Amino acid sequence: MSVQDAAATLDVLDRTFVECSALGFQSVVTSVMAIACYVLWQRDRGDHFLTWAMAWSVYVIRLACMSAFLVRRDMVWLFLHQAATGISALLLLAAAMQMSRGFTLRPVHALAVPLSIGWAWITIYGMGSMLVAGVTATLLLSAVTIWTGVVFWRERDRATSGAAPVLAGAFILWGLHHLDYPLLRGFGAAVLYGVFADVLFLFAIGLGLLFVVLGNERDRLAARTSELEQLTRLMLRVQEDERRRIAQELHDEAGQVLTAVKIELELEGKRDAGAMVGRALSQVRDLSNLLRPSVLDDLGLAPALRALADDFAARTRIAVTLDLDGANRRLPPDVEVVIYRVAQEALTNVARHARATAAHVRIVSDDREVRLYVDDNGRGAAEDASPNMGWLGMRERVTALGGRLAIDRSDAGGVRLDARMPIGELS
Repeated sequence: MSVQDAAATLDVLDRTFVECSALGFQSVVTSVMAIACYVLWQRDRGDHFLTWAMAWSVYVIRLACMSAFLVRRDMVWLFLHQAATGISALLLLAAAMQMSRGFTLRPVHALAVPLSIGWAWITIYGMGSMLVAGVTATLLLSAVTIWTGVVFWRERDRATSGAAPVLAGAFILWGLHHLDYPLLRGFGAAVLYGVFADVLFLFAIGLGLLFVVLGNERDRLAARTSELEQLTRLMLRVQEDERRRIAQELHDEAGQVLTAVKIELELEGKRDAGAMVGRALSQVRDLSNLLRPSVLDDLGLAPALRALADDFAARTRIAVTLDLDGANRRLPPDVEVVIYRVAQEALTNVARHARATAAHVRIVSDDREVRLYVDDNGRGAAEDASPNMGWLGMRERVTALGGRLAIDRSDAGGVRLDARMPIGELS
């Protein structure tokens, strides 16, 4: 062997080694894509991820066959490469249609596998033309990849995750890139350049798949949050209805019976027993008022809050001042109930925890929202204090109406509760 022949042989070996190494790197990246899609499918993210996993797996086989052909120069590896190219391309398209259109794979679609294998056999062994085999494989892979991108592009307005434009651009550019292999092969740069471009497109597609997962999780979380909000509203409404019913029964049934017994005892001269019944009657009325004050339904929020403040001051010896200009007009019933319950619980917390001597309740409203402030001059909230059940209950009520609840330090040195809720147009 001459020196020139030896040098040419070494050059071919070096080129083959570099090309196989590049294909090996691309195979690793593609395998990661396949594993990631399979894991996502196992976590019930959708059948399209399983199809994607199969597509990437077959694509890895395609790259392996190409490496084997470069080393062995055996036509069987080229045949397997051609078959894997067609199968992986069709699987990529099927995955895109599954994700965007709800396409379902059926047994009849499995016919695409023998068709791809049959066409590869015809071009490699029947025609014996590597040119026909290469051109048809390139055109098929390019066309199907671009078609996959078009499918995603058509779904860009309906998709909520932002993944469709990313995937559409990546697949369309990748499909166009497949067409330059025959042109660059003659310059000896096809494999290296192709692997570099393929890896970039794979990363872009992987980013798109990440957007798909994040978008699906966001949609699931939003749906779950909406369901929980609806359930909370329903539970609070049922709770208020039950309180109203019990309060009404206490007032109408137990109250009337105790009143009649008190009158009978006083007529018979049993004043001590009558006084005891009177105290029981007073407790029943207080309990009925705590469960559901009739003045809230009959007269509205402002009178109900005044009655609440008077009763609270009488029981706790804590002075309560009111600024209810924002409650002079009737608000939506659900909003009035929440404001009353939050004010009631806030004053209860003042009595239990604040060691305050005074509290101030203020309501401000406009056409869009109503705000409730409850301030006290107590010791303030401890920095490491954890929310109690009363606080959690108030927050649930406010957030159920789409509002926000915050706790801050008041100007008087104690605690300020700030609850704001949307109300729409005032009635």
